[in-house]
Amino acid sequence: MIPWEWISIGNCLFSVVACVFLTISYVASLYVWRTKENRDHPSTIKRRFFSVFIMMMLAPLFTYYFLNKPLDIREMYEKMGLREEGFVQALILPLLLTVILFLGPLSMQLFSGAWRIYIEPMYWISCWQDLVWVRNHIMAPLSEEWVFRACMMPLLLQCLNPMSAVFIGPLLFGIAHFHHVFEQIKAGYEIKTALIVSTFQFTYTTMFGAYSSFLFLRSGHFIAPLMAHIFCNHMGFPNFSDVALFPPLERFVIVCNYLLGFGLWCYLLNPMTSPDLYYNKLNFVT
Repeated sequence: MIPWEWISIGNCLFSVVACVFLTISYVASLYVWRTKENRDHPSTIKRRFFSVFIMMMLAPLFTYYFLNKPLDIREMYEKMGLREEGFVQALILPLLLTVILFLGPLSMQLFSGAWRIYIEPMYWISCWQDLVWVRNHIMAPLSEEWVFRACMMPLLLQCLNPMSAVFIGPLLFGIAHFHHVFEQIKAGYEIKTALIVSTFQFTYTTMFGAYSSFLFLRSGHFIAPLMAHIFCNHMGFPNFSDVALFPPLERFVIVCNYLLGFGLWCYLLNPMTSPDLYYNKLNFVT
């Protein structure tokens, strides 16, 4: 008779392999189309939309097949963060927490007057007509959170404790962004520059992946990391050098808001993601 420990190790190995395969497949799906156009060309974007849509359809099949316990569809969807209880809280609170983290950049928008563009209806109309905007703000966050959080995290949690999954799982998410090095070289960047840029991108996407995974596990909702992802993609990585462009008093306020935002985010991270707020009774909360 095969020892139960061997069976558990085998199931765990298959789960990890499935996650690695999903990562490779997600990236590979972007390159199945032969084209000389760059990644921002409308034809390239449309083809990649189709590719990631197919991946979003296939990924749950891996989750269902490689989960150890036999689950009905409803139970599996709950583990993937698709449930009704606590939905409104998951829609608002993690987004608000992320907004607090960006208090510094938001104050820069306030002082520069850039915020006024958000109240212009034509701005939003033009955004939805811009495929690059739709890719960055809708399709990329939706597909990435679905594949890397909703579909992968339940599998990783069969092998790892929650906190380990929060920090180890996002490495796959970071690696999935490293393919941009080839596109940067194709665009004319030197290899060294492309590697530096892609390494930096790998670092901050891995860090965001850890934060996103934390939100997913604590809230038990797919919508929580999705909203944070959309907002972070909109804001982009903070450009600290722009602080020097503001007058001294505004510069002082901006720096204070950077520190205040980060301090409040650290202080509120646990209470605003308490599983009790989201009626999260799943077994993998941290």
